[in-house]
Amino acid sequence: MAIQDIISPGFSDPVFQSQAAFRALLTALSEPGTLQSVAADITPPEGLATATATALLALADYETPVWLPENLRDGAAAAWLRFHCGVALVDDPARAAFAVIDGAASEPKLAAFNPGNDQFPDRSTTVIVQVSGLDGGAGLTLSGPGIPGTRRVAPQGLRPGFTDELRQNGALYPLGVDVVLASGEGMIGLPRSTQIEEAV
Repeated sequence: MAIQDIISPGFSDPVFQSQAAFRALLTALSEPGTLQSVAADITPPEGLATATATALLALADYETPVWLPENLRDGAAAAWLRFHCGVALVDDPARAAFAVIDGAASEPKLAAFNPGNDQFPDRSTTVIVQVSGLDGGAGLTLSGPGIPGTRRVAPQGLRPGFTDELRQNGALYPLGVDVVLASGEGMIGLPRSTQIEEAV
């Protein structure tokens, strides 16, 4: 059996679909808290949301080290990413350009990833946090660049204390990681510049 028979297809139109996915991710991070959708017409491997898989197809390659949780690193997700993107998977979260974590898992913490440095703050990790839903959970109030006034989000499936991790990450600005919440075909950006409070 050929590897193509066991690994689901990636983009059918790589240039167009990569550009669309990049625009969606850029909008998510420049307009924090807004729901962006991708419709790349792909079948993601087990363990990756469509939005996660699409973002990595668009952004990851052999020059962008990716960190995955052990269950994904040892399974179909890693094989799919290696086949379609040629990514180098790393064991050390601090070396990752992109990372995927389970929002409900206790580890790794956001602080484990690369926050960038004073000379190159843009070299921080972008962390894709997979959640069970992007609405219907505990409310968070967002403010800061890209947000007129305040904006409210209510993701489901985030571990206890995650809001504190986001606040601690924001306190590092201009350093810190950028966070993207992903579920199904949807994504919400929470960049390091966003101030986050639990909604009352």
